[in-house]
Amino acid sequence: KMEPSQDEQSHLGKIVRLELDGTPAGDGAIDGALPDIWSMGHRNILGMDFDAQGRLWEVEHGPAGGDELNLVQKGANYGWPLRSNGEHYDGGAITDHSADDGFAKAAIGWTPVIAPGSMTFYTGDLFDGLAGNLLIAGLKSQAIVRVAIDGESATETARYDMGARIREIVEGPDGALWVLEDGEGGRLLELRPG
Repeated sequence: KMEPSQDEQSHLGKIVRLELDGTPAGDGAIDGALPDIWSMGHRNILGMDFDAQGRLWEVEHGPAGGDELNLVQKGANYGWPLRSNGEHYDGGAITDHSADDGFAKAAIGWTPVIAPGSMTFYTGDLFDGLAGNLLIAGLKSQAIVRVAIDGESATETARYDMGARIREIVEGPDGALWVLEDGEGGRLLELRPG
């Protein structure tokens, strides 16, 4: 049931690139694959956003361990389920990524997991020094995870404990952050410097 992520004739486990009318954009990024497939080998994408350079980044749940932040590259294969830095929920092994395995590597991998909810690149100026940073909503981590991007590299620079599972984070029109807690009784919070 995991193999469709590696099947070039299936959309499961893929990022597709489409025109506004739903037709494939371009001639296809992977020879022999469906023409709208841009990248493959993804497990469970929970958030996507474009950085200031127009590059697409995504964050996905790994299995037991191995959550990933990826810079999405044309024609790249991110390895799922053949390679992962996690293991199956039943404890079964998945081969870890290696430098020469031929698969695209995560910009950041998390074990223990953060269980990402969503993500956004902060573009405002309400919070000093935050512009250009990636903010990831953390379910298991119950935190907002801050990531700095340097070229194609990424580094976690802070975790802001929220005391609840965080499902969604978005930037409001004036630069405030709107954060949605997960589950029954979850709150919508507006965060401002203070």
